[in-house]
Amino acid sequence: MPPRTNQKPAEPEAVLVSQDVLSRLKGDILDGHFAPGTRLRFADLQRAYGAGIGTLREALSHLLPEGLVELDANRGFRVAAISADDLQDVSALHIEFEQRAILDSVRHGDDAWEAGLVLAFHRLAKIERLSREERKQRSSEWLAAHRDFHRALVAACPSRWLLRLRAQMYDHMERYRLVSQRHRPLGPSKRAEHEAIHDAALSRQAERAAELLGAHLRETTETVLRHAPQFMPPP
Repeated sequence: MPPRTNQKPAEPEAVLVSQDVLSRLKGDILDGHFAPGTRLRFADLQRAYGAGIGTLREALSHLLPEGLVELDANRGFRVAAISADDLQDVSALHIEFEQRAILDSVRHGDDAWEAGLVLAFHRLAKIERLSREERKQRSSEWLAAHRDFHRALVAACPSRWLLRLRAQMYDHMERYRLVSQRHRPLGPSKRAEHEAIHDAALSRQAERAAELLGAHLRETTETVLRHAPQFMPPP
């Protein structure tokens, strides 16, 4: 017999509100609306999200184990700080998880996986074929399409835990990618790199796809360190 509890089940509407606040708050951290190290004051968050302190505290508590927020003793929550050391640690794990996931995905992918990958690449390539100025104006759209493409590459990986860890590292790398974009000129399109990874995956060259993906991700890390000198390790 299950143990008795005095707690009432959460109301469906309350659950939806809580999930919506969590999603919006996480998105605002990942897209740089809240800069790294920013103190997250409840009064400001209440105005921004129209939610109560209990809902906000629950959302922040969910982001705490993900490493996106930190608990500052006696001062509440703040957005997690970033650093060169953290970037290199996150990057190494990100590359490892992405390569393991794409190997398994290419080996297990079916026709539905192929169709999803083709569609995701098509959407990304449409933006990457634009001029530099047009790509700059549609940067938020590119970020979404880029995320969808990388998710499509690994979608057939059978390990849910690997995909979960890979997604967490992807989120942390996005924070650094956005910091880099503020400090570097808009570079050439990554379309050729994405196309090569896409082609290798569709032709079932798993090792080749993983190799190309690793090189692609390492270049991102090098770009961040090169164009955001405040996060460079001390000499």
